[in-house]
Amino acid sequence: MRPVKLLLDLLYPPKCPFCGRVLERGEEGWCAACQRDLPWTEPGEGKTVEGCALCLSPLWYKDGVRDGVRRYKFGGGRGHAALFGELMAQCLQDRWDGPVDLVAWVPLHPKRKKKRGYDQAELLARRVGELSGLPAEPALEKIRATAVQSQAGENEARRANVQGAYRALPGLDLTGKRVVLVDDVATSGATLAQCAAALREAGAETVVGLTLARAR
Repeated sequence: MRPVKLLLDLLYPPKCPFCGRVLERGEEGWCAACQRDLPWTEPGEGKTVEGCALCLSPLWYKDGVRDGVRRYKFGGGRGHAALFGELMAQCLQDRWDGPVDLVAWVPLHPKRKKKRGYDQAELLARRVGELSGLPAEPALEKIRATAVQSQAGENEARRANVQGAYRALPGLDLTGKRVVLVDDVATSGATLAQCAAALREAGAETVVGLTLARAR
């Protein structure tokens, strides 16, 4: 173990992003209990999202997964993107056998990105691209600030909240491209649907949604 990493681990012991427990010797990235007990989705349980050929997620959005996502987004846990992106890349490899040309992501509004310091979906997309051997490139922009989707109420309210909030980057040509669209969580699917529509307007042939988790 490198001296610098050893010192950092002593000062700031690495913790499991899902349960928050300090990792024991031999545990890397997350604890053995969470690896075993997290609410994993099964093949064939893909979510139907308008505009997407399929929406894939390795985990259900509940219990420790919900806690982990909140730490990642709101607790400054940007380092969790490495593990979360790895789980997503493995899910994509295992459950999608079609061709893919690039990885894109659901972007934050610039004001929210500035406040948070990072775009959580972008970090996930870049990790997925790195592990999958695919380019991860910006394809969308958020042109209207919206309320946080988790606070927007029922499905109809969520759809209204993001209506017209996203568009493809000006001049983007995705004609014939097969795109993986990354976000952290799929709940109603409204945000993914809006972004998929924008990608298709730019010429994308296929859009596959990919999130760390999804709500039942």
